[in-house]
Amino acid sequence: MSNISIIGAGNMARTIGARAIAGGNTVEIMGRDQSKAADLAKALGDGATTGEWGTAPAGDIVIVALLYDGVVPAIAQYGDALAGKVLVDISNPFNPTFDGLAHREQTSIAQEVAKAAPTTASVMKAFNTIFRQVLEKGRPDVFLAGDDAQAKARVEAFIKSLGMRPLDVGGLKMAHWLEGAGLITVGLANHGVGNLDFALGITELPV
Repeated sequence: MSNISIIGAGNMARTIGARAIAGGNTVEIMGRDQSKAADLAKALGDGATTGEWGTAPAGDIVIVALLYDGVVPAIAQYGDALAGKVLVDISNPFNPTFDGLAHREQTSIAQEVAKAAPTTASVMKAFNTIFRQVLEKGRPDVFLAGDDAQAKARVEAFIKSLGMRPLDVGGLKMAHWLEGAGLITVGLANHGVGNLDFALGITELPV
């Protein structure tokens, strides 16, 4: 069981929170709008709590479930309150036409989070290649990137508690390419697949 805090109170926070509780984890919701966060915690039930925005999260693993342009400012605002935490960025920095990334250099939101977070925090990228309804109802593969092996193992254990398979793609610099993979899912949804009811995954040949 993991102790999870979720920064954000939107749809992805709701979906991950519900899966987390179903998997036996504890969940804290932290939203800028305290009443919205409290409503979400109440809807999740099973002991879900509400934390005050900007204060030290109760969870050891902190899921940052915000739109991409709000992620780094939120991390900077939390500051030392995130010391020692495992931070999981799930955002996708798409450009306005959804055919490229919002940042032009070879970086990622997760890498920018690592620059803004306390040095004792560990940053991971995960969940960004999965549409919300698939995360809610399916058992997709979850790709993750990060530099801290111990922190990565903790996030992998959390993902397994959700009934999903974690797949390590490498160090945090691979977060840039995971964001590109998120872009591919949008292209497939708009063209080759034609809907949002799918996720990227790995098919292995039988031994």
